[in-house]
Amino acid sequence: MQRKRIAIIGAGPSGMAALRAFKSAERGGTDVPDVVCYEKQDDWGGQWNFSWRTGTDRYGEPVHSSMYRNLWSNGPKEALEFAEYTFDQHFGRPISSYPPREVLWDYINGRAAESDVKDAVLFAHAVRRVEFDSESERFTVTVDDLRHKATITEVFDEVIVATGHFSFPNVPDFEGIGTFPGEVIHAHEFRGAERFAGQRLLLIGGSYSAEDIGIQSHKMGARQVTMSYRTQPQGFAWPDGVDEVPEVARFDGPVAHFVDGTSREFDAVVLCTGYLHHYPFLPHESRIDSPNNLYPDGLYRGVTWQKNPRLHYLGAQDQWFTFNMFDAQAWFVRDLILGRFALPDADERQAHIDEWKSAYAEVATDEAAVRFQADYIRDLIEQTDYPMFDLDEVVATFLAWKADKKVDILTYRDKAYPSVMTGTMATVHHTAWMDELDDSRERYLSTQLDADEASEPVS
Repeated sequence: MQRKRIAIIGAGPSGMAALRAFKSAERGGTDVPDVVCYEKQDDWGGQWNFSWRTGTDRYGEPVHSSMYRNLWSNGPKEALEFAEYTFDQHFGRPISSYPPREVLWDYINGRAAESDVKDAVLFAHAVRRVEFDSESERFTVTVDDLRHKATITEVFDEVIVATGHFSFPNVPDFEGIGTFPGEVIHAHEFRGAERFAGQRLLLIGGSYSAEDIGIQSHKMGARQVTMSYRTQPQGFAWPDGVDEVPEVARFDGPVAHFVDGTSREFDAVVLCTGYLHHYPFLPHESRIDSPNNLYPDGLYRGVTWQKNPRLHYLGAQDQWFTFNMFDAQAWFVRDLILGRFALPDADERQAHIDEWKSAYAEVATDEAAVRFQADYIRDLIEQTDYPMFDLDEVVATFLAWKADKKVDILTYRDKAYPSVMTGTMATVHHTAWMDELDDSRERYLSTQLDADEASEPVS
């Protein structure tokens, strides 16, 4: 019989997890399907594949990554560590709990490279259309080879969508914003905070993007950082020069008016207003149409499309956990494709979806949300051979992180946690985060002596 063919769309952390999952089964002696992964960028890594470009890339495609140059992890690395490829294994020594962008990219790239799966990825290949034939029960996938300007069509038995959902910005309108004379960008286009030095910056949004870009801008010398929230303030003990105000009512030139009747003048605006599920290569009946939440509607076990269980999504939910959750999902989808367990009928699948949605409806706090996602990951891992890890300990790390941020939003990245996987205690970075202006991998992995020597003035 002809071997199954599987298409993976996207080679970011989710797509890389799927490739790793199939390779793991193959190394264990299982006959796996033919797997082809399409990635529109020139390298893998998804969001972590930083580009200075905004708008369109070198091929005229929409830029995927929302990554910015001086990003550091805003959550402990111990909460995202791979269960079967640890930070100890990759770096050979302890590192701090909050690595910068280049270091985290190095980690995920190292695991994927160790898996020897890069040959399965076709880079600079943009998927244009995925069509399902109910008679043959197969997908026809149309792809543009961007480098050679050719269109190809391939047929697959199952499709895994691993494109993520933090690349298509949600851009609301505001009365009068067209009269604002300064720069207006979405967080998706933000590439560095140095540009806002000496400026009065308005961030519209009350979540992680606003928090992190705001603090980065404060660190890089912004004159004033103001965050405008719609529902409730983030409530941190902001340093002088950073504060929160209610929702924007309208703009009048450089002046923003807020719903509480106050107003301020600004030099630049960043819209930290989130992202939308966006899958233009899929027909509408196969696309997730959901807010960004922990259990999007229409997905059995959060991954398999209820209306067509040959279509799967990885990383489609809002995320506390990241890399290790993508692994849990990838291993589950892999085993479903390999036939290691039977897929329930449509009614049973819907009952399972409804049960988890009912549980999610009871989630009312951040702590409950973290525990909900931990339970979700545990449920997936229990059905596969992915190494189980102490999810309750990861939850404890998340809660400690939340408490550290409440104490001091400027210093929480200087804290250290033990690895849930190995027990290794993280080091304290040689330079406090607020004082560290070099985000490079080389600088980060240098010793305290190296750092001291680098900071000495040249005589």
